[in-house]
Amino acid sequence: MPVDLNDYFKKKSGSGGGNSGGGNNNSMPNMEPPEFLKNLGKKAGFLYVLIAVIVVLVIAKPFIIINSGEMGIKATAGKFDPTPMNPGFHLFLPFIQTIFIVDTKVRVMNYTSGADQERTQRGSGIKNKNAISVLDSRGLPVSIDLTVQYKLEPSSAPQTIATWGMAWENKIINPVVRDVARNVVGQYPAEELPVQRNAIAAKIDQQIRKNINAQPGHPVKLLTVQLRNIILPQKIRDQIEMVQVAKQQVQKTRYQVEQANQQAKKKAALATGDANARKIKAQGQANAIKIEADANSYANIEISKSITSNLLKLRQIEVQGKFNDALAVNKDAKIFLTPGGAVPNIWVDTKDARQMTSVRK
Repeated sequence: MPVDLNDYFKKKSGSGGGNSGGGNNNSMPNMEPPEFLKNLGKKAGFLYVLIAVIVVLVIAKPFIIINSGEMGIKATAGKFDPTPMNPGFHLFLPFIQTIFIVDTKVRVMNYTSGADQERTQRGSGIKNKNAISVLDSRGLPVSIDLTVQYKLEPSSAPQTIATWGMAWENKIINPVVRDVARNVVGQYPAEELPVQRNAIAAKIDQQIRKNINAQPGHPVKLLTVQLRNIILPQKIRDQIEMVQVAKQQVQKTRYQVEQANQQAKKKAALATGDANARKIKAQGQANAIKIEADANSYANIEISKSITSNLLKLRQIEVQGKFNDALAVNKDAKIFLTPGGAVPNIWVDTKDARQMTSVRK
């Protein structure tokens, strides 16, 4: 029951007066409490209620702030609300309703053979898993390093959490990725995996997308699938290295043979060119001689056509005149007449010097 301070001070004042009734005139003064203390007793109940409400708010905390890149899921008496809570300030009923915060940002799951293979980086959205161990078409062990980027679908987040729980990544993403990688890689022998890397990466990406999209409710949006590394057994790596060295030697030998063939073809082409050039030159000379002979023959024919008996007689008279002139000058000269043709050849031998004159008309 609240205490009235005014009554308390009145009682104190009255008791002081009774003690002074024995002839003592010195009595206590009448003490009046301050104004704010006079009404304190009346307001004490309201203060208690206010303090209790503040304590309940602090302890129960019936509000929550959802940040960007997150989604709130409200559960009332254990039943999930199908409508997700967007980023912002939200109120709820403590002890009856519970708010689950889920991350809707892009998340990464690494399958790696590194040292931090099973360590998850908190708050970063990155999960590191062991490399995927698979068997090739002949049963040889192979390890695959993959990186998968994905995100939770906000619209279906309440149904996803209700179905798969907060560990939905390990139940949806991880089994699908490992199963697809084993099925695809198992179709190839180990030594062909590096050569078929692009085809294998495309098949893994296609199959993972197909299986993720086939999940009821489309809980996850798959962004990228990256095949980072194919780790082969040491024996297979040694064999591949030997094959590569042999191929390089074969290519080198082929290159040398090709170079030799090119040199031989070059020399043959040069020889053929020289032979053709000589042939063309000889042919040109022969053609020139033939043309000249044809020209001379044509000229002789034309000349022969122009020779008549009268022309021959004229030429003979001209020669005879020259003969007479020579005898007039050199009376003692020896003259030889060489028969043949229409005009004779005349040889003159003088006394002082031997001189040969040939006249051909």
